[in-house]
Amino acid sequence: MDYLPLFAELSGRPVLVVGGGEIAARKISLLRRAGARISVVTREFGTELNALYQQQQISWLATEFEPSQLDNVFLVIAATNDNELNQHVYDAAQQRHKFVNVVDDQARCSFIFPSIVDRSPLIVAISSAGKAPVLARFWREKLEALLPSSLGEVARIAGEWRDRVKQTLPDVTRRRYFWERLFSGRFSALIASGQIEAAQQIAEQELNQQQSPQGEIYLVGAGPGDPGLLTLRGLQVLQLADVVLYDYLVSDEILDLTRRDAERICVGKRAGAHLVIQDETNRLLVKLAQEGKRVVRLKGGDPFIFGRGGEELQVAAQAGIPFQVVPGITAASGATAYAGIPLTHRDHSQSVLFITGHCRPGSELDWPSLARARQTLAIYMGAVNAETISRELIAHGRDGSTPVAIISRGTRADQQVLKGTLAGLNDLAQQAPSPALLVIGEVVLLQDQLAWFQTSSAQDNDTLPMPPSV
Repeated sequence: MDYLPLFAELSGRPVLVVGGGEIAARKISLLRRAGARISVVTREFGTELNALYQQQQISWLATEFEPSQLDNVFLVIAATNDNELNQHVYDAAQQRHKFVNVVDDQARCSFIFPSIVDRSPLIVAISSAGKAPVLARFWREKLEALLPSSLGEVARIAGEWRDRVKQTLPDVTRRRYFWERLFSGRFSALIASGQIEAAQQIAEQELNQQQSPQGEIYLVGAGPGDPGLLTLRGLQVLQLADVVLYDYLVSDEILDLTRRDAERICVGKRAGAHLVIQDETNRLLVKLAQEGKRVVRLKGGDPFIFGRGGEELQVAAQAGIPFQVVPGITAASGATAYAGIPLTHRDHSQSVLFITGHCRPGSELDWPSLARARQTLAIYMGAVNAETISRELIAHGRDGSTPVAIISRGTRADQQVLKGTLAGLNDLAQQAPSPALLVIGEVVLLQDQLAWFQTSSAQDNDTLPMPPSV
């Protein structure tokens, strides 16, 4: 983080602006909105600032800059086209430990002006640390369209209620639940339509409900890794969580989207090394929810596709705990799409089977069914058993020259795609980092044409000719 975002109270504070042209006028406009007491050093005013001076909205301190002018100001802005003067202002401010901004000169700024979305008292500030101001303005425009104009009034009324809510609900968690219920319900909608009195009545009703918060479990699919593939509902739930139980397959970028003060507990599993056994995870889910917490169980991919999500919710149901499910993009769909391998194609595959490479002891896959031609097999957690998979499929009729791909860390920046044939699947699996998805079928032939996502490396272990129809 190049700059620490701070919101400074400038109301009534003295600010010095060196310069009197259009650039100075733009900065002074922002400073006036914040209530700053503005003095200007300039030889002459431009039209806009001259009008403000005549209206006594700004003070004309001097025509020449002197370092002593900084002694009693809160911050200073240099907005001239004189580089030597700007440097003089910057040096003098640094010596006196004053915040200084030399306009359009990032190297000589101890603070910068962000792009601002103003819904006062709610303010959103966006900065690129001076690297890409147009990008910051672009996203400000996006947020301007997304954030209702009534948000400022919502924040103002909430401020009027804050002390009363704090006295009525001394517990921090209960207060947070109150505000979340209020902002996500009719309260905000009534304010947006101008029904302020009705909104106040809603707040009164919510505050009079004294029941203890009820715990709940949210089973959330985090997707295959790219944080952009997390669903909007998944993001919303992560922002509500009191505690998040997550697996190793959940990327750090997605974990960073959780509420800042939410507790995070890793209950991850890796092949052959379970950090927390499933029964302990189940017990922990129930215990935390019974304490009145909103518990998010965050799983890579989709929680209902080889994620044991059903097992965990059965335990919640038996304990009488309410729960919700937020689906995610499963690895077979996300990783193959990023690798440029369609799971189905009219010329190559009329069906796709999702299979786990790790079954319960004593379970047996239906190898004759899996070995049928013109279908795609997407095998989760199959790299460890690649030798068995290759042997059994060939023994039950699948051609040893069938194209295969192993997609490691699919959808992430270090995604890797290895290609070969079914006969060489075991050798290929030895080279593949985990987590990995096995794809078996003629659709792998299309990868050369359809790969679009930049991968860290790719390797062809066997030359696979493209069919004439592609």
